[in-house]
Amino acid sequence: MNTSWRTASLVASAASVLVLTTACGQDNATTPASAAQNVGATAAAGDYGNPGAGATTGAGNGYGADGSKTSSSPSPAAPAGKLTVAANPDLGNVLTDGSGLTLYRFDKDTANPPKSNCDGDCATTWPPVPADDATAGAGIDKALLGEVTRADGSKQLTVGGWPAYRYAKDVNAGDVNGQGVGGKWFALAPSGKKAKLSDLPGLSVRKDPKLGEVVVDRNGMTVYRFLKDEAWPKPVSNCTGACLEKWPAVGPVNTDDTEGVKKKGLMSFSRPDGVKQMTVNCWPIYTFSGDKAPGDTNGQGVGGTWYAVSPDGKPVGAPGN
Repeated sequence: MNTSWRTASLVASAASVLVLTTACGQDNATTPASAAQNVGATAAAGDYGNPGAGATTGAGNGYGADGSKTSSSPSPAAPAGKLTVAANPDLGNVLTDGSGLTLYRFDKDTANPPKSNCDGDCATTWPPVPADDATAGAGIDKALLGEVTRADGSKQLTVGGWPAYRYAKDVNAGDVNGQGVGGKWFALAPSGKKAKLSDLPGLSVRKDPKLGEVVVDRNGMTVYRFLKDEAWPKPVSNCTGACLEKWPAVGPVNTDDTEGVKKKGLMSFSRPDGVKQMTVNCWPIYTFSGDKAPGDTNGQGVGGTWYAVSPDGKPVGAPGN
């Protein structure tokens, strides 16, 4: 290990923290990028890196090593309905059915040509999603939706060629208990690929055709400011309760995990409930629940108090800016 390099790095980091602390009188965000998420967003239960997450596997419990039941027959599958995109703090954008249940893909299947290799008992635990009434909601390319004929003659929905399934252990909308089961089952992204956080930094800048340069989070979702908030002498968020449900606060992001955003005043602060929230130029930042896909700016100008954030922290398009 290069001790001198590590020492220099630590000194540089300490200096950065001191500068930002002085800027707003608060502590700088040092939370690893992997831990950052929107305040109020519900993280899915379970160990994502452990096969069998959210389910009990092993001999004698009715499930095989890949999470498939070893007995009983599949029950009639519920219609897919209008597919939607749900933001998950650990997986990024996840594809869900009309009831909000997560859709999955199976590594033993193929996409070109589409073919399902989950039948019988497997299909009891992982019910195939019917293709009949599936439609594309916001943020989903309908051209990626298709169907494959299963061994029993039924039509199964495909996304990007991959057969789509639900998981029997998912009960509530937003559950992702099937993620990583057996090391072969993964939540579907809207593209048909395996859902995962994007390669974007925690905060970066996107060129919007109407608004110009705006800050986005690691999922590419537009970041906003609330004009009723305060930045000086320290950040204060005046969005609480129901407001916070509609405008989730952006969690801490390491300053090294940003690109194109002004470094001064780039920090986190403690909300009244003790939860940390990120700021740009000391102004608290949020995403908007009405934005369903990267690039959406549906929160722009809402109520005359919510505006997209420029790289220097100003509210884009707000009166006087």
